[in-house]
Parts: sequence; structure tokens; C-alpha cells
Amino acid sequence: MLTLPEYSDVVAAAKRLEGHANKTPVLTSRTADDEIGAKIFFKCENFQRMGAFKFRGAMNSLARFTPEQRADGVVTFSSGNHAQAIALAAKVLGMPATIVMPEDAPEAKVAATKGYGGKVVRFNRYTENREEICANLAEKHGLTMIPPYDHPDVISGQGTAVKELLEETGPLDALFVCLGGGGLLSGSLLSAKALAPECKTYGVEPEAGNDAQQSLRAGKIIHIDTPRTIADGAQTQHVGHYTFEIIKRDVEDILTVSDDELIACMRFYAERMKMIVEPTGCLSYAAVRKMKDQLKGKRVGVVVSGGNVDLAKLAGYFADA
Repeated sequence: MLTLPEYSDVVAAAKRLEGHANKTPVLTSRTADDEIGAKIFFKCENFQRMGAFKFRGAMNSLARFTPEQRADGVVTFSSGNHAQAIALAAKVLGMPATIVMPEDAPEAKVAATKGYGGKVVRFNRYTENREEICANLAEKHGLTMIPPYDHPDVISGQGTAVKELLEETGPLDALFVCLGGGGLLSGSLLSAKALAPECKTYGVEPEAGNDAQQSLRAGKIIHIDTPRTIADGAQTQHVGHYTFEIIKRDVEDILTVSDDELIACMRFYAERMKMIVEPTGCLSYAAVRKMKDQLKGKRVGVVVSGGNVDLAKLAGYFADA
């Protein structure tokens, strides 16, 4: 029986993050409001330290390490944002970090992870099992493993983003959250249920990687092959055991969007809101656009999960669009 995190854990995480994590801005756009016919509030985690919400969960987790665990170090696996988050949090706390990253991870994310002091181990995401590699490293070197999403401290840390959002905006009618392994969504659900119980919260994943949607429909975790999508932060094969229990209990629905819809949102953010958002970070607003007929007159929250995109790839996306 899993002991699931609760909103009180999110509150405790928020206290640990004081002085470390940024309180990211909540922005609005008249263009978005006019397009959707609703009032849209964008929680911009692309302005978080290391450029994504992942710093919240990483810092909260590592801050709870014992002195012995800090001395030995942490190991994790990630396509990029959790990698950077763990590396930065470890640097802040003065501890070593080993990160298992796919060979095709965005080079900007790999370089940033190394820049924060993380030791990077590469693997082939289509032929090798990152969790097995990580577990072997943990056993061999006595490291503590903090996974990208399926951990109570990670979930609680991620939930602080929506806690901040709702404390600033007040209750919302609907909330849209980017979804890979489910850490951000499950943490968001803890905060939403506590602070805005009438709010309908939706998770959004790529069409090519709709494992969470399949899992919700089936009532059990569905494992898929690594999806091929530009949303590299959502190239997960399955949700976590902790995250799925919270998601299936509290989520309104899981939605999907196409890569083309993500590119259109990247262009919107760049042209209309003057900010860079990575493909995964566009999942939430892409779904809002698809659901706009159901959102008219509503107050809608959009969690923008991150902004770590390779600029050469960004230019290529816009050139091809």
C-alpha cells in the first residue's frame, strides 16, 4: 500500500523552497483571452531556476537527504529538465550528482546539466532501460536515486507551482497541466483540490505518447514504447505508481495534442507573449485551444512547464511550420 503525499506535504515543500526556488510570474495575454473567450492565467515555470518546474521537486527531495546521503550523492535519469534540476539542487547543497541521459537529449540540456556540475552518463533511449542503468549505478556507488516523477518528495515539490498560482489568482474553473510521468500533474492536483476544489484539472500529453490517457481509461498503468514526439520532456513510457494513484483519483481527464499544435503554441508564446517555451511546455495551452468552445467565460489556469529548447531546433520548427 502506497502512502500518497498530501497537500500538507506541498505546504512543507514550499517552506523548504523559500530562498531557493523562484516564485514564477503569472502572466496574462489579451490575445489569448480573445482567442479562447475566457480569462487565461499562465503560470510561467519557464522562468524557474534552470528553466523549468523540475527544480521544485529536485530541491525539495535533496533538501531532505541525511548528511550521509549528501556525502555519497544522488543519481537520477532524465531527458533534460529533471537532469538540470537535480544537478543544480545538488550544487546548491554541495553534493555530487550523477545523471543518466539519453544520447538524443537536447544538447542545450546536456550542456546545462554538466555546467551545474552533474556527471552525465549517456544511453540509447530506444534500446536500453534507463531505470536499470540508474539502479545499477546506485547500487555500485552507494548513491540515492531520486526519479523524475514517481517519488512523494518530487510530487510535493512540483505541487508548489499551482499552490502559488491559486494563491495569486484565487479559484479557477479549469486548470491545464503538462503531463509526462505525472509528477507535475499529481502535485498540481494536490494543490488544486485543497485550494480550488471545484476546479476541473486536465493533464495534457502528446498524441504519440498517450500512455496516461490509456492508463486512465483502463484503470491500470499502461506501458508504451518510447514515443517519437518533439515534446522530449513527455517521452515517458508510463506514469508512476504514486502519480497514477493521485491522477486517477482526482483528474478530470487526460487530453492529447499533436506536434503541429505544439509548434503553433511555441510560435504564439514567442510572438505574442515574447517568451521561449519548449515543446513540452506548450502541451497545456495547446489543449486549451482545442477545448475553447467549452471554456468560454471561464477562468482558466495554464501551467507552462519549461523553456529549455535548443534554439537551432526552435528555428527549425518555425521554418517548417
